[in-house]
Amino acid sequence: MATTVEQIQNFKGKYPKQLWYLFFSEMWERFSFYGMRGMLAVFMVSQLKMDETTANLQYGATQAWVYAFTFIGGLFADKILGLRKSLFWGGLLMIVGSVILATDPKNYFFIGISFTIVGTGFFKPNISSMVGQLYKDGDARRDAGFSLFYAGVNLGALIGGYICIAVANGTLWENIVPVALRWNYAFGFAAIVMVISLLTFTQTQKSLGEIGLSPLANIESSKRKTYEIITYIGSLALIPVIILMVANTVYTDYFMIIIGPASILYLFYEMRNFSSSENKKLLAALVFIIFSIFFWAFFEQSGGSLSLFASNNLRNTVAGIELDPNGVNNSANSLFVIIFAALLGIVWIWMSKRKIEPNTVVKFGLAFLFLAGGFYVFYYTKFFADASGKTSLDLFTFGWFIITFGELCLSPIGMSAMTKLSPQKTQAVIMGMWFLASAYGQYFAGLLGANIAEASKDATNLEKLNTYANGYEQLAIYALIAGIVLILISPLVKKLMQEVR
Repeated sequence: MATTVEQIQNFKGKYPKQLWYLFFSEMWERFSFYGMRGMLAVFMVSQLKMDETTANLQYGATQAWVYAFTFIGGLFADKILGLRKSLFWGGLLMIVGSVILATDPKNYFFIGISFTIVGTGFFKPNISSMVGQLYKDGDARRDAGFSLFYAGVNLGALIGGYICIAVANGTLWENIVPVALRWNYAFGFAAIVMVISLLTFTQTQKSLGEIGLSPLANIESSKRKTYEIITYIGSLALIPVIILMVANTVYTDYFMIIIGPASILYLFYEMRNFSSSENKKLLAALVFIIFSIFFWAFFEQSGGSLSLFASNNLRNTVAGIELDPNGVNNSANSLFVIIFAALLGIVWIWMSKRKIEPNTVVKFGLAFLFLAGGFYVFYYTKFFADASGKTSLDLFTFGWFIITFGELCLSPIGMSAMTKLSPQKTQAVIMGMWFLASAYGQYFAGLLGANIAEASKDATNLEKLNTYANGYEQLAIYALIAGIVLILISPLVKKLMQEVR
């Protein structure tokens, strides 16, 4: 007998078993994604010979497209493919993109990246939506489930984020990997782990029952297959367009001007079919989506300006242990998430039972306050620099420790809120909009990083450190203001959310 959705949702204990299967599939996919993300800016500067300003803009454009495409992937999953087929198709495209990059990253960089952009768009929002459907509406264990799932995201990011860039830089396995092939091997790891991710999902998907199946199951089989084939061909046809858009960031500017307003208009169009109560919840979801843009614009300096800051201005020891500074920048946050995510999820459950858990809006406000604290620490590293412009990797790592609590108050809680505030038939689109907000965050992160890099052009390494640090102080101030505003408007947003906490 096939497992029913009701049987899945009536699980005993803190977590359903299906969550663990999705956990491992997502873990390996995030190894691939964060491993590649951590290499982009350094690769563009050291191998493609871009200046730091251009590299920041390219990084922002590339990552913006990754997250923007999650909206499109979520839309096609909702309307045609279903969550499972969408995820599988996305995984295949990511494997192809990674293999292309591993073959010749210098000459095929934008081609390989474009395949991974489209693939991530089909993969990422839909696995998160399946996690949400493991829970009944109102189940207090949902936040804990997303926190554990988020630990899986970060376990992959920890391993991939450190290994890939450390191998590329020659600070890991230097006696095994040939010098001329370091970047090929680094990109090749992303392809291998994506195969593992896809196999994990295909071998465990039967346990999901009806979750994620085609939304067109009630129409004629041949007609459904036609729609699916058109979707596959259409997504492949978009790859040359994305190559052009990513390689020329001005086109990305035009796209970002259009896609955000267009997605909101589409949501308003869909809202015609929902009740007043449902629409109020969707408006609350929009508040979270808009504020998350600002959060990610600051947080995602990690792959852009902070990556270059790590290359140029950080020493290579943490607590006396020699480590790759780029690897630490890419993975320290993930390590702290792994340590504290499940624990914080249990704390939310404990507080919920005693009716003292802060609501989602206040959690978002706290996220910005932690973010402000972490960036102030990044600023403060300037006071520990030597004459060559190298400063403390220990203090830098502590900054990521503080920011981690901000991320845990926003990202897993935000994903959970999207599934609680949106009607089921539009959940993948709302999840896509959540990741589209990340696209805008990545886009603005690239612009902010480019401005910092431009201000430090032709400077000495010490002057560059001071310029970058002063830029991070400004971001700390903006994050502090955003956090205070969120906490002040929390009663209004809470009314829109109604019974949802």
